[in-house]
Amino acid sequence: MYVAVKGGEAAIANAHRLLADRRRGDRSVPALRLDQIVEQLALGVDRVMSEGSLYDRELAALAVVQARGDMIEAIFLVRAYRTTLPRFGYTNPVDTGAMQVERRVSATYKDLPGGQVLGPTFDYTHRLLDPELAAGAEVEMPAQRPVEPEAMPRVSAILAHEGLIEADGDMPLDHVPGDITREPLQFPMARDIRLQALSRGDEGFLLALGYSTQRGYARNHPFVGEIRIGEVELELDVPELPFAVPLGSIRVTECQMVNQFKGSAKAPPQFTRGYGLVFGQSERKAMAMALCDRALRASELGEDVVAAAQDEEFVISHSDNVQATGFVEHLKLPHYVDFQAELGLVRRMRAEYEARQNEDKAAEEKREAAE
Repeated sequence: MYVAVKGGEAAIANAHRLLADRRRGDRSVPALRLDQIVEQLALGVDRVMSEGSLYDRELAALAVVQARGDMIEAIFLVRAYRTTLPRFGYTNPVDTGAMQVERRVSATYKDLPGGQVLGPTFDYTHRLLDPELAAGAEVEMPAQRPVEPEAMPRVSAILAHEGLIEADGDMPLDHVPGDITREPLQFPMARDIRLQALSRGDEGFLLALGYSTQRGYARNHPFVGEIRIGEVELELDVPELPFAVPLGSIRVTECQMVNQFKGSAKAPPQFTRGYGLVFGQSERKAMAMALCDRALRASELGEDVVAAAQDEEFVISHSDNVQATGFVEHLKLPHYVDFQAELGLVRRMRAEYEARQNEDKAAEEKREAAE
């Protein structure tokens, strides 16, 4: 039986008006400007850009406002907008070794060429609420000192010099990287496709999986080889020109995890890599991505697949928060026909159950009377 819904269109229009009213809030409070969100809620903006697969701070800030701070809804809005944009080409691979570094830390070597740079981080802050922020206190300017430009080679290059870590590998000249924004996912997938999916996967989901690998559900003991945050240049090859055209720069976070590997018949004992790269400043996401990347390489490295974090189809199929949101939240939509069918089935099964109970009871009473 289908129960008709009346007045749905008017109700939806009124719901939109109410949503806009709640989004605006108290009219006596100044409305948020996008530049405020970009500058003061930058980490939230970075997450929306990364998981929305679109690098545009103002659009990400607009999505945050429109979604009333619901990050996954904001990511959904950015994804939907991205599908309307034309695609005119692919940039060359970014060189993170030439990054203009804002933060660079390593948990494997204390003294590194180029040094360690703490940069802006919560790592050494006290997790205490600061009432001065509520009072709008003035903020000191950061300390600065003149420095000479210095190369910052990757930690992996230091280990590779001794042959202690697996090689990066050479990309075949005829290899065309996949694009998950234009092609459906297929399993099993190449690592470049998998890394794309992890890069825009839900931070919380990947964090939980990464945490599970540290608790023994993949038996991988990781070290943070290096985390870098900074600006990288984007360049595009144009057929008519003999040189790459610079398009500008973007901020990214890169993480290289170093993991043990006992070796095999084809490879000596050495360290292996897990890799994470995301838009903006998001080192927790980059670390979780690197942990999951290494776990998902289990089959490639001849390890037993025994944990959820090592199951490619499980991880990739459930890491997309937009897809997960759609599948979960569709349960709110009308399912009247389905429910009536289930309701009729349960009533019929219940009637059959009660009939059997009555028959058993009558048989028991008859047996007792005969005794």
